[in-house]
Amino acid sequence: MGATGSKLEKALGDQFPEGERYFGFENFGNTCYCNSVLQALYFCVPFREQLLEYYNINKNVADAEENLMTCLADLFSQISSQKRKTGVIAPKRFVQRLKKQNELFRSYMHQDAHEFLNYLLNEVVDILEKEAKATKTEHETSSSSSPEKIPNGPKVPLANGVHKEPIVTWVHNIFQGILTNETRCLRCETVTARDETFLDLSLDIEQNSSITSCLKNFSSTETLHAEDKFFCDKCCSLQEAQKRMKIKKPPNILVIHLKRFKYIEQLGRYKKLSYRVVFPLELKLSNTVEPYTDIEYSLFAVVVHVGSGPNHGHYVSLVKSHNHWLFFDDENVEIIEESAIQTFFGSSQEYSSNTDHGYILFYESIGPPK
Repeated sequence: MGATGSKLEKALGDQFPEGERYFGFENFGNTCYCNSVLQALYFCVPFREQLLEYYNINKNVADAEENLMTCLADLFSQISSQKRKTGVIAPKRFVQRLKKQNELFRSYMHQDAHEFLNYLLNEVVDILEKEAKATKTEHETSSSSSPEKIPNGPKVPLANGVHKEPIVTWVHNIFQGILTNETRCLRCETVTARDETFLDLSLDIEQNSSITSCLKNFSSTETLHAEDKFFCDKCCSLQEAQKRMKIKKPPNILVIHLKRFKYIEQLGRYKKLSYRVVFPLELKLSNTVEPYTDIEYSLFAVVVHVGSGPNHGHYVSLVKSHNHWLFFDDENVEIIEESAIQTFFGSSQEYSSNTDHGYILFYESIGPPK
């Protein structure tokens, strides 16, 4: 343990970033999916800062109930307050809470890192929203004892179809983007647009492609015809139409999930696609709705799936911190060259000895919008 730590400190020497900590995570049997995602989130600076701030505000609240978010905040606080610069931490409390709360992660089966990331972010959002609602109710109760207050109900009944303003948490501010689904009726040319939010984008992949081409495919125009016709409100009937998905509001942190696990009908099971998909260190996002022009992103973390199949294997993560790239493999942390990242793009042949493939990519925006 000490050897790895001192090796990393030696490698960085006087370039070791002031106040930064690089700690590996102990693996409890099959928790690499969790370890790799937590490392990526720890080095997502806005997420870490908000979580540590949350921890500092709430740590002395006596009746604070333990939940997944308090366990995560506690873990991040443990890492950032270590006296040593490197070493190993056991995220035991967090893993125990995760297993207690969600039976999906209880078994010793190989888990999916993307499912875990989704679950964790949505769980944090739920907790923050509940707390915001509780605070709001408390505030309303104390500031208003006016006669029109209805017990257990809103003052003004909401008419059908009127939505209450959604609560925007700091998780939304960091990860949430908005997609717009545009459908154009080919008979009357009316365009119907429907917005939907996302915390990450799941992209279909093809052999020898790139993130840019996967994003282009994601936003390409599709024609709806035959049994897929679209019901046009203006024509009051089913019509042929064209639809496409565009990014209306890009997120500050763009998380891209590559669909490497595909269900193969003939086999009756999932298969891992080891396709070579190039993910650049700098990414221009151009398939957006105006007024945004190209938005630039910089890669800062990659969760890598190691293994040839979907039901077994291992996860590791690559993280950029203060201009250095680090390789996190459970307890082990080492420095790697930036040029080594291309070894995780995938394989250009179907059968290859390299089974380490980029699976979840984390990009931070380096230009507008904020």
